[in-house]
Amino acid sequence: MEKITLSVIKADVGGYVGHSSVHPALLEKAKETLAGARSGLLVDYHVTHVGDDINLVMTHHQGTDNEEIHKLAWDTFLACTGEAKKLKLYGAGQDLLADAFSGNVKGMGPGVAEMEFVERPSEPIIIFMADKTEPGAWNLPLYKIFADPFNTIGLVIDPKAHAGFKFEVHDLIEHKKVTFSCPEELYDLLIFIGAPGRYCIKSIYSKTTGDIAATSSTQRLNLMAGRYVGKDDPVCIVRAQSGLPAVGEVLEPFAHPHLVAGWMRGSHHGPLMPCGVDHATPTRFDGPPRVIGLGFQLANGKLVGPQDFFADQAYDEARREANLIANYVRTLGPFEPHRLPLDEMEYTTMPDVMKKLAGRFEPA
Repeated sequence: MEKITLSVIKADVGGYVGHSSVHPALLEKAKETLAGARSGLLVDYHVTHVGDDINLVMTHHQGTDNEEIHKLAWDTFLACTGEAKKLKLYGAGQDLLADAFSGNVKGMGPGVAEMEFVERPSEPIIIFMADKTEPGAWNLPLYKIFADPFNTIGLVIDPKAHAGFKFEVHDLIEHKKVTFSCPEELYDLLIFIGAPGRYCIKSIYSKTTGDIAATSSTQRLNLMAGRYVGKDDPVCIVRAQSGLPAVGEVLEPFAHPHLVAGWMRGSHHGPLMPCGVDHATPTRFDGPPRVIGLGFQLANGKLVGPQDFFADQAYDEARREANLIANYVRTLGPFEPHRLPLDEMEYTTMPDVMKKLAGRFEPA
């Protein structure tokens, strides 16, 4: 059977107002550009946003890392940047780190999550998209979804899931990867993914079928640009049901907001607040960090949906809890652990301050 490819590519090309949202003109320009794509290139597409990030969801038969698909996304973001500049939006084109497309948007600024698979008789897909945080934000939820039986009872009672899953983890500093087989290597996995600023879960595979179950974007903007240009605002694709975690099990980790790095100027820890698309407009201290979850049924590559999962009132308590956490950590102001540790501050004013004071440090 022919495989379908699902590509989710995002970029911040101009905030409205400040860093809080995307102007409707940019979303319309994105839809217009994708609609005008060469006939047969895309099977289907959906355009959305979380905070100031435009997210392109595309299905096609071109496979992952395809130059035509990536160029289409790049051209779409360039067209949106043109609109952003006309409107004098903040940070117009900030995620586009290159002057010209070079075959693949990886390493050029936009975040990318892609997977290729044979569509099942029923193919539920959940796409998580976050703003004001980094790729490591997915570590805890993905661990709970695919390795924690207190979250996912299917690991215990579903024969197809009982064997567990393989976790591909990337070292974003050394640019290496390692795969852990769980549950037998669970503790080894946790040593690494508990440090989400460096080690991120890239993809997860079923040990029963070998099929891909989840994948995420792992681009780090500051590492690519050599300076602070905004947080990475990652995306994550999760397949559900039929030997994989049920939709409710995939969503369950977000019922309690966990602390992630990002928020104001990408330099603070804060709660990841689940919200519907209509409320994905972080404002308080440019936050708190937000996550949306859109559900689709794939039908011969067509995106049936979306269902805006976190618009459900069942997540009202999670939002209340996130606000309580935000109230507390904000009282710490410029002090850790609200502010990120020094090794995460190297792309802010910290190096300049150290240079200025270099001659004033003396042996104690």
